[in-house]
Amino acid sequence: MHPALFYRSDADYQAKIGGFVRTGLELGHPVAVAVPGPRLRQLRDVLGDTARHVTLLDMSQEGRNPGRIIAGVLRRFADARADRHVRIVGEPIWPGRSGTEYPACVQHEALINAAFAGRDVTILCPYDVTRLDPAAVADARATHPVIWDDDGEYDSDGYDPDGVIAQYNQPLVTPDGETVEVRTPAEVTGARRFAIERARRLGLAGERLQDFALIATELVTNSIVHTPGPGRLAVFAEDGHVVCEVRDPGKLADPLAGRHPADAENPNGRGLLLVNDLADLVRVHTGDGTTIRALLRV
Repeated sequence: MHPALFYRSDADYQAKIGGFVRTGLELGHPVAVAVPGPRLRQLRDVLGDTARHVTLLDMSQEGRNPGRIIAGVLRRFADARADRHVRIVGEPIWPGRSGTEYPACVQHEALINAAFAGRDVTILCPYDVTRLDPAAVADARATHPVIWDDDGEYDSDGYDPDGVIAQYNQPLVTPDGETVEVRTPAEVTGARRFAIERARRLGLAGERLQDFALIATELVTNSIVHTPGPGRLAVFAEDGHVVCEVRDPGKLADPLAGRHPADAENPNGRGLLLVNDLADLVRVHTGDGTTIRALLRV
């Protein structure tokens, strides 16, 4: 089950989420709550001593990149309790999410349906209908098969997750400037050096710079291994971030690429998972080829 919960006030939020959590605990369901920090503090106060039985996560940290929520938050909790029905409250879209982040947030919501098809889980997603843009509320009706609001629980007449994914598959325009083409494994070291030098000049340092170097290496390597090439690496500044972007003629056949948890028996396929884990935001566009853009805040 993947309902959207429409709420209109703090009191409304606390009553509805608190009730959902308590009912789950009474039924013996493991419960996790992943919501932004201020909302998390409200719910902790409302739940009181009951909160110690709930896994509480700050979505503004754990889900800063929407691309890491499925593997790093939802699947991590559900897979560890696969023998039982689990309840998860996940709020990836809240007032204050930027326009740059929003398309990735909506696509994440749409992909939950495929990621958990057939699983014994309820993932409840709250939406502040008084403060969010009406377009975000309309998108919630498209990404969630069921709506919970003051009128009760009912099937969404706008449910169309594939349509939403396509709608927000927006072209990513690269600023004019120097890029590096990579065709062979021998060129990865030079591309990594290029990425580090550019990112350092744009303000990254220390651990953030190391993360950026890993991201660049993974994206370039994926391009070499999985596409006919060439991969084109660009590094530039955008809205307080340093961006690592790789374009190539390949196509991502799996819309959940980078969102599957790591398989202990298969060391392959972890590159995009690592990129999602390290980056503050990942945007993807697929068309004639694929563009993957990883952003790190300066």
